[in-house]
Amino acid sequence: MTSSTAEILDPDPPIALAGDTPAAWRVPLVFSSPHSGRVYTSAFQASSRLDPVSLRRSEDAFVDELFARGAAEAGAPLLSALFPRAYVDVNREPWELDPAMFDGKLPDFVNTRSPRVGGGLGTLARVVANGTDIYRGKLTFPEARRRVETLYTPYHAALADLLARGTAKFGRVALIDCHSMPSVGGPMDRDPGKRRADFVLGDGHGQACAPGLIDATEKHLRDAGYVVARNEPYAGGYITRHYGRPEKGHHALQIEINRGLYMDEARIARAAGFDKLRDALTALVAALAHIAPNLPGPQT
Repeated sequence: MTSSTAEILDPDPPIALAGDTPAAWRVPLVFSSPHSGRVYTSAFQASSRLDPVSLRRSEDAFVDELFARGAAEAGAPLLSALFPRAYVDVNREPWELDPAMFDGKLPDFVNTRSPRVGGGLGTLARVVANGTDIYRGKLTFPEARRRVETLYTPYHAALADLLARGTAKFGRVALIDCHSMPSVGGPMDRDPGKRRADFVLGDGHGQACAPGLIDATEKHLRDAGYVVARNEPYAGGYITRHYGRPEKGHHALQIEINRGLYMDEARIARAAGFDKLRDALTALVAALAHIAPNLPGPQT
C-alpha cells in the first residue's frame, strides 16, 4: 500500500479537531484518537532539528482510520486530533513542561517533575519516541500557552462534551482511547528491546472501567487470534485516568495496537496488514456496541 505523508501547512492551522458525531448516535460509545494527527506546520518543522520522517516517530499513524469505519457503522462518535503529538500532547496534564526546554522561568503552577517530563514527553515533548531531541533551540512559555489554549483545551472540551452528552443520552458511556505502539520497546520505554503483544489494554489497573469492558475486549481479540496483554507496558494515560470514573457511569479503556500489524514503522506507511486489521477492529467495535449498554451506570 502507498505511504501517507504528513501535511505541511503555512500559516499555522486554526483549531485542528476532527470529529464525526453521527446523526443517529445509537450506542454509548465514544472513540478518541489523540495521537494520530499529521498536520505539521511549516513553522514547527523549521523549529525542529529533525527530518519529516523522524519528526513523525511519536505519531500513532493511521489509528483514526483504523477505527473510523467501525465507529461510523456502530453509530458512535470519533474525535481525533489533526495536530501531531510532537507539537502538543493532549494525553498529558495541561501543564507538564520540561524547564530545560524553555527560555526563562516557568510559572509555579507548571508540573516540572512528573515522570513524563523526566522522560522528555510532557505536554510539549522534548524528544520523539526514540529519544532524539526535537528542537533546535529554546521555546518560550507564551508559545506553550498558545498551544495549550488553542489545541489542548479545545480537544478536552470536545471530549468532555461528548462524554456528558453520551451519559445524558444513554445513562452511561464507554470511552475507547485509541493508540498504537512500536512493535519493540524503545530506549525511552519500560520494556526496551522487548517484542510486544499485538494489543495492550489499559484500564489503570482496574480503576478506569468496569471489569466487563476490558474482559470482553480481551476475549474478543484473543478469539480473533491476537496476543493481548493488560496494563503492561501501558496502563492508560491521562485521558484514561482522567475520564475513567466508573462510579459516574464513565468507563475508559485504552487500546494500544502493535504497529507491526499494519504499518511499515521505518517509512511510516500503511502495510499489507492494514485492511485486515481495520476489519478486525470494525468487528471489535460492533462487539463493544453490544457490551456498552450493559455497563454500570452512575452509582446513587
